[in-house]
Amino acid sequence: MSLSTLSCLPPAILFGFAALLGLLVGSFLNVVIHRLPIMLEREWQEQCAALQGKEPPSENTRYNLLTPASTCPSCGHKIRAWENIPVVSYLLLRGRCSACKTPISLRYPLVEAISALLSGFAMLHFGPTFQTLAALVFIWALLALTYIDYDTQLLPDDITLPLLWLGLLLNWQGVFTSLPDALLGAVLGYLALWSIYWGFKLLTGKEGMGYGDFKLLAALGAWMGWQMLPGIILLSSVVGAVVGLSLIVLRRQDSQKPIPFGPYLAGGGLVSLFYGHELIAWYLAM
Repeated sequence: MSLSTLSCLPPAILFGFAALLGLLVGSFLNVVIHRLPIMLEREWQEQCAALQGKEPPSENTRYNLLTPASTCPSCGHKIRAWENIPVVSYLLLRGRCSACKTPISLRYPLVEAISALLSGFAMLHFGPTFQTLAALVFIWALLALTYIDYDTQLLPDDITLPLLWLGLLLNWQGVFTSLPDALLGAVLGYLALWSIYWGFKLLTGKEGMGYGDFKLLAALGAWMGWQMLPGIILLSSVVGAVVGLSLIVLRRQDSQKPIPFGPYLAGGGLVSLFYGHELIAWYLAM
């Protein structure tokens, strides 16, 4: 079915189609969020062993995004097909493993639901266009990065760098902005946080953020253009500061423990994707 044919369908059907696709991809994103950090840790251990001239740690089974099959972390029960239906299976199982009745984290259906809602909204916002297909990839990548950074304070190059290059390639054809604006956005996005990082380190002797944040903002600049960077930085900084201070006041966060900045950058990127031009127009009008 071509995009021109899809444009004839009612918005509700288009939303449902995109939301269903978002549900399915959201289920896979849960696998990425859980397994990619483990895969990276194993890779680093192998590299360290090689540098020290030692044998790499032995693993009994292959471990990647597809192998082994998903199991319950408590009892090892293999997840059957009907237990892996996005959101529905969680409700049918009442949030518990069918074998050992251990509670299943609410994280899994939450990621699937957020992916579905954002995917459906992207379809309504951009319509059945190539822009929507690109926006879906952007949304799914940011979702994965958000939860990985929240869990591990890592923003893997395996996602940020392909996201950056894809943004430049798409804007070679002007999908979201012009190529010159995308190139400048990538450069300024990286340099903006790089400068803040080194300024903070020179003043305090501490590292205020990780290099993954530089690469993520560079990727956002490559997708949205340099004009969106001030809004993304301002929005993510304000929201991050408010949330961080609130957690410290409520004593749910140690004031000495770093707060991941990636989720707030991702949130700023999503706002820019949908409302960036409107926000710029509103600001200039003021």
